[in-house]
Amino acid sequence: MPERLAEMFVNRWTPLIILWITIPTYVYMAPMNQPHVFTSGSSLELNRLSEERRILNRSKRGWVWNQMFVLEEFSGPEPILVGRLHTDLDPGSKKIKYILSGDGAGTIFQINDITGDIHAIKRLDREEKAEYTLTAQAVDWETNKPLEPPSEFIIKVQDINDNAPEFLNGPYHATVPEMSILGTSVTNVTATDADDPVYGNSAKLVYSILEGQPYFSIEPETAIIKTALPNMDREAKEEYLVVIQAKDMGGHSGGLSGTTTLTVTLTDVNDNPPKFAQSLYHFSVPEDVVLGTAIGRVKANDQDIGENAQSSYDIIDGDGTALFEITSDAQAQDGIIRLRKPLDFETKKSYTLKVEAANVHIDPRFSGRGPFKDTATVKIVVEDADEPPVFSSPTYLLEVHENAALNSVIGQVTARDPDVTSSPVRFSIDRHTDLERQFNINADDGKITLATPLDRELSVWHNITIIATEIRNHSQISRVPVAIKVLDVNDNAPEFASEYEAFLCENGKPGQVIQTVSAMDKDDPKNGHYFLYSLLPEMVNNPNFTIKKNEDNSLSILAKHNGFNRQKQEVYLLPIVISDSGNPPLSSTSTLTIRVCGCSNDGVVQSCNVEAYVLPIGLSMGALIAILACIILLLVIVVLFVTLRRHKNEPLIIKDDEDVRENIIRYDDEGGGEEDTEAFDIATLQNPDGINGFLPHYRRGLLGGMSENTA
Repeated sequence: MPERLAEMFVNRWTPLIILWITIPTYVYMAPMNQPHVFTSGSSLELNRLSEERRILNRSKRGWVWNQMFVLEEFSGPEPILVGRLHTDLDPGSKKIKYILSGDGAGTIFQINDITGDIHAIKRLDREEKAEYTLTAQAVDWETNKPLEPPSEFIIKVQDINDNAPEFLNGPYHATVPEMSILGTSVTNVTATDADDPVYGNSAKLVYSILEGQPYFSIEPETAIIKTALPNMDREAKEEYLVVIQAKDMGGHSGGLSGTTTLTVTLTDVNDNPPKFAQSLYHFSVPEDVVLGTAIGRVKANDQDIGENAQSSYDIIDGDGTALFEITSDAQAQDGIIRLRKPLDFETKKSYTLKVEAANVHIDPRFSGRGPFKDTATVKIVVEDADEPPVFSSPTYLLEVHENAALNSVIGQVTARDPDVTSSPVRFSIDRHTDLERQFNINADDGKITLATPLDRELSVWHNITIIATEIRNHSQISRVPVAIKVLDVNDNAPEFASEYEAFLCENGKPGQVIQTVSAMDKDDPKNGHYFLYSLLPEMVNNPNFTIKKNEDNSLSILAKHNGFNRQKQEVYLLPIVISDSGNPPLSSTSTLTIRVCGCSNDGVVQSCNVEAYVLPIGLSMGALIAILACIILLLVIVVLFVTLRRHKNEPLIIKDDEDVRENIIRYDDEGGGEEDTEAFDIATLQNPDGINGFLPHYRRGLLGGMSENTA
């Protein structure tokens, strides 16, 4: 390293640069191949030349500086001489001392205070610090007084090629579609060089590929990586490792270099068709398998991956296209054959299918490579199984009249064993569906009979389940629903639809409709109901009322005359005969109650009671009841008042003929002895004033205290 730096130093740079400055009249810069000597004129010389300066109009300058230069990374046995400071005031008597201050003074740069020589005492690195600013001054050796004003100058560190290029973001990863054309851009990389990009070629980089050819190439200046071969196949090789070099000095000999790696992955495109692993598949399936069960799987392999390998499966030909279907499993990338309809070993024992697998996502760029599909043959063998009995119909509908005789046959169900051995079958009723046991079935022939009477008006439908069981294998059973409809017969006579009560106004007019009635019948004839209305034979010539049939199957009752009077007759009963149109017809008699009422002039019913005629005009029954209640209340008050007055007038004293001894009051109290003159006196009971509360003070308190002990 020192030898290479010395060679570069000799070939490219002058070791020392000295700038000669003549002060004060002019500034002289020495050529670059001579040392720089910085000088300053003495004060005597400055005074002697002052006249000349005025003529030239130049201002006085004690120091005039330029830049100094020093090479980085230079090391040797001695410090490097950077430059020399000198002033004309120095006569060589060593009375002047040079002082250096600023960036690196004393640590990096050192000055000889007698000669003014500046040396670099440390190895410099331009990438750490490119220039230093220092201050120089000449002072008196003894007094340290400044002889000239201080002045700044700059020492610049000159670059050498001491940094290799670096790929800061490496290693790199990139992808490119397989089968890409020549020159397809893959990615680009970037290297950096810490050397000075302005000075020389130390930071001028050139890129090249050390490993990865002939598959990829790189642009030397831009570092763009491209494909160097067309139609690279991912299925042949998916990943490539490329080693990239960046070299400075424009790629010339002696330049420094750095490397990085680029991993290129080929992404998949749909350039391969699916292919069945085998051309013929064999499957077997029991005939009693449940619908939708998977019978088998077929798979077409595709060298592509992801969605490019997705295939759809279809049955395109065969004698079982109606019985089987195939679906695609997106995860496993295979086709699942399932049963669509029941199989019957006794009818057909094998089937042949032709299935096709085709890519879902086709790339039109590769359509010329042929059809992206494949076919295979599937043979399915049906295996015999012990099947349960099969009814001749999936459901049965039976009809029976509600007046059918007990044990009469309603209908019949049939079932057989479909197996080759054909076991006999027995029938039974699931009693959970016939809790009332209204029906029976013949176990051998399946005839259903009536066990209890039926009534259509209670229940029109009866739903039962018939069970067929193989005699040889009781575990093989089948069920079938049987719906029994009860047919209607005319066994109910018609009657009024509701309880009717008609009201007839006394001031009504002849021919006025009193009431409209309708009838109902619990039966349900096919052509609907049609009722006939009539009066009893003895009421045909009824002088008061007549009837009229309406088109809506209802009946109107009309008054024959006016002048009805509640006082003469308040209620009329009108029997009406209602007949249906059944075969044979049935009839019943319903009685309509007609009540005579008092009405307003516009026919609004006001009162239908006879008692209303004995009331005063304008006085209603409610008002009369209120008046009676008030009278009774007044009588009660009078009786109470008289009773109280009578009790108040009775004497409160005891009569003479009454025995006072019978009124003795017993109480637990001890007397005061013979000296107790205020003791109890029976005469007090005879004194009215005592009864009214005028008792002696002592006895009043005593009696009050003993009142609770009174017997």
